[in-house]
Amino acid sequence: MAQGDLFSSKSALPASPVHAASAGADGGWDSSPGRSAGTMEAAPGTTVAAPLAARLRPRNLSEYVGQTHLLSPGMLLRRAIEADRIQSLIFYGPPGTGKTSLAQVIAGQTRNRFDRLSGVESNVADMRRVLQTASHRLHHTGQPTLLFIDEIHRFNKSQQDVLLPEVESGVVRLIGATTHNPFFFVNSPLVSRSQIFELKPLTESELLTLLERAIADSERGLGHLPLTVEPEALRHLARVADGDARKALNSLEIAGLTTPPGPEGRIEISLAVAEQCIQKKAVVYDGDGDAHYDTISAFIKSIRGSDPDAALYWLAKMIHAGEDPRFVARRLVVHAAEDIGLADPMALVLSMAAQQAAEFIGWPEARIPLAEATLYLATAPKSNTSMVAIDAALKDVREGRTLAVPESLRSTAYAGAERLGHGKGYQYAHDFPGNFVPQAYLPEARRYYEPGDQGTEKKIKERLERWRALTAAASEASGGGETGIPSNNKEP
Repeated sequence: MAQGDLFSSKSALPASPVHAASAGADGGWDSSPGRSAGTMEAAPGTTVAAPLAARLRPRNLSEYVGQTHLLSPGMLLRRAIEADRIQSLIFYGPPGTGKTSLAQVIAGQTRNRFDRLSGVESNVADMRRVLQTASHRLHHTGQPTLLFIDEIHRFNKSQQDVLLPEVESGVVRLIGATTHNPFFFVNSPLVSRSQIFELKPLTESELLTLLERAIADSERGLGHLPLTVEPEALRHLARVADGDARKALNSLEIAGLTTPPGPEGRIEISLAVAEQCIQKKAVVYDGDGDAHYDTISAFIKSIRGSDPDAALYWLAKMIHAGEDPRFVARRLVVHAAEDIGLADPMALVLSMAAQQAAEFIGWPEARIPLAEATLYLATAPKSNTSMVAIDAALKDVREGRTLAVPESLRSTAYAGAERLGHGKGYQYAHDFPGNFVPQAYLPEARRYYEPGDQGTEKKIKERLERWRALTAAASEASGGGETGIPSNNKEP
């Protein structure tokens, strides 16, 4: 998924002069066409000095690129925009996918006034001023206000609560934008009053569409420059931008404005120039949000699914993003016990060794023991019987009758225990052949552990079946019934 603010359409560029939305009397933006633009003219709220990504913001749905799962003909959001039936919305996704741009498009294609607040900069006083103005506007002119709040997750609970009455009454139609999952970072009452839409990263082909448009557009883009851009350079920008339209467009602008013209006066953007302008790919990864938890989830599920290549990819993503190696190591230790268990007891040993090594050496060398443990776990036989067994036993303890410790098993490590009958009838396993003697260790028969047939656990299963058969036979011979072997609670 992705977030962003840059959308354009795949349709042809208009041949006529570009029109921008004009400023309203109180500083907002209405949807009526403005003057013809003889020079570069940007989308509402931008200037010719703004970065290329801001100048190329779409002015209507036909100029919007990406988010086809939301805006294709017939989709709910598109129908609501075209019918001017927008209610409160929350857009979330990674940077550069068009949240702000989509809000401005909605304001321009509906009869709403557009006001904007920032979750980073705005305070309660700013909010009350905008809400009061919106209330007066609706009362006197009948025009509703579309209030866009960027980074809405940065508002605290009290600030978000200020919005509730006006959203509830329809004084404003809220559009919140956030890079964080609103179900975790936005107040539940506000979420329940809004429709949630997830914006996804733009595809490589969609980014190429935006880049090509920027090169051809002489009014808002770089068409006024004598640019020649190698196809491979464009593909590199689209690929390394990783779904972020803002990053792709601004990198192209840097290339166009900083590359000196050649002998024939043209600015040649080669692959080498493109590589210099976009530099290292920045992986979208937040330490406490969706990317953090979704990536570790994919990592563990790939190991559980015995796919070492997928597991290494997700590990590499976390390493590249600077994830805490201790967090990765902890998850490996848990996984070794939960999903491999006794099928390969060495998995837990190796995971603990990797955890200690990562703690000791840190990045970048920690990548090696963590990768070793990842590969070992991904290729090990799998069994979750340890987890299933302890969870079943815990369920009995929580919900069932508490079982008393049999007299034969009670502690004898204090004076007077023998007079209480503690330990009477207990048989010491090492005194018997094979270090095993059938006797009851619970007052009632219970069965929690069912070993699997993978790896080492296959041998465990064979041993346990033999021991259980001996115990059952002894119980039957002594008439023990479901309690097992009652003789160990009596005199031998």
